[in-house]
Amino acid sequence: MISLAGRDILNTWGKFIFTGIGLGLLIGVTLTMAGVYRGMVDDGKALLDNSGADLWVVQQDTLGPYAESSSINDDLYRSILSMPGVAEAANVTYLTMQVRQGRRDVRAMVVGVVAGSSGKPGWPPYLVAGRQITRSHYEAVADIATGFELGDRIQVRRNQYTVVGLTRRMVSSSGDPMVFIPLKDAQEVQFLKDNDAVLQQRRRTAENPMLNRPGVPGLLDAVIATQSSNPYVNAVLVRIRPGFSAEGIARPIRRWQRLTAYTRSQMEEILIGKLIATSSRQIGMFLVILAIVSAAIVAFIIYTLTMDKIREIAVLKLIGTRNRTIAAMIMQQAVVLGVIGFVVGKVTATFAAPYFPKYVLLMPLDSVTGFFAVLMICVLASLVAIRMALKVDPAEAIGG
Repeated sequence: MISLAGRDILNTWGKFIFTGIGLGLLIGVTLTMAGVYRGMVDDGKALLDNSGADLWVVQQDTLGPYAESSSINDDLYRSILSMPGVAEAANVTYLTMQVRQGRRDVRAMVVGVVAGSSGKPGWPPYLVAGRQITRSHYEAVADIATGFELGDRIQVRRNQYTVVGLTRRMVSSSGDPMVFIPLKDAQEVQFLKDNDAVLQQRRRTAENPMLNRPGVPGLLDAVIATQSSNPYVNAVLVRIRPGFSAEGIARPIRRWQRLTAYTRSQMEEILIGKLIATSSRQIGMFLVILAIVSAAIVAFIIYTLTMDKIREIAVLKLIGTRNRTIAAMIMQQAVVLGVIGFVVGKVTATFAAPYFPKYVLLMPLDSVTGFFAVLMICVLASLVAIRMALKVDPAEAIGG
C-alpha cells in the first residue's frame, strides 16, 4: 500500500515538491498571522506588566489611558496616595507620536514619568544599557526597537532630548516602542499649545470685557497664567499594599473622587477585548481565507495527479485491488503533500518572524494545532479525487 503511494510520488516528485513549497508559503503566512495576533495580545499584557501598576485611575467614564484619551489634574495623586492600602501612586502621561532623530522619524509612544523616582509605577522596570532619567528636563530612556543609541539627540515637539538609557520590550498595545521623558516635559508636549495658538488665546482673553473690570486688578494676568500652565496628566498608576484588594480601593475612588479606576483584569479586558478585537476578527477572517485557498490547492493537485493515472487505477481495479486500497493511496499522497507544506511553512515563519514589522509570537501549541489542521484539510481535499477514482471503470484498462 505504502509502496503504491511512494512509487507514484517518486514518479511525479517535481510536481509534488513545487506544490509543497507553494502550499508551504501559504501555511507560513497563516502561522505568521496567528503569531501576529499572539504578539498583539502579548504586547498588551507586556504594557500592563511593565507599568508596574495594580490600579489605573483615569478620567471618569473613559477607557483611558490606552484605549481613550484621559485628562485629570496632576495633584489628584496626593489624595489617592493617602488612602489606606495604597503603597505608591504616580502620575503618568501617554502620547503616540513621531519622534525625530536627524532626518529620521520613529513612531513611538512618549511616556511622561516623574524624574528621579525610578522604580515607581510607569517607569521601565529594567535597562539594558545606560541609566534612568535623573534630571527634570531633556533626558530620555528609549526602547531599543526605536533604533536609538546612548547619547543620541532626539526631538520631541520643540525640545531636544539626550538618550541616557535603553530598555527592551517596552511597547504600546499597538507595538510602538516607548520613549520615556520627564513628566513636566511630557505635559508640555501633550497639553501645551503652539505659539500661535497661545498668542490667539491670550488675545481673546485680553479682549474679554469681564476680565478687564477696573475693580478687579490682576484678574486678567491670573487667567493668562492659568491658561499657560499644564496641570494635567492622563492617569495615576497605583500600586497596592499586600493584603489589600484592588477592587476594594477602586470602589471609593470611583464614588468619592469622581474618577474611573480599573483593576488589572479590567484593563486587560479593555486592551484585548476592545482595542484588538477588530484586528483579531480581521486576522481570523484572513486565516479562514488562507485555509480555503490551501484546501483548493491540495484538492486541485491531487485531482490532477489522479486524472493523470486513470489508466493505472483501472488496471488496479482489474486485478482485484479493493477500493479502500486505492482511496488510501490517494489520501496518503494528500497527507504527504500537507506534511511537506507544513515543514516549509514552519521554517518560513520561524525565519521570517524576526523581520516582520510587528511582533510575531509563534506559540508551540499553535504549531501543533496548525499541523493537525493541515492534515485535516488535506484529507478533506483528497475526497474529491477519491470519489472520482472510485468511479473509474476497470474496462478502461483494456480499452486504452
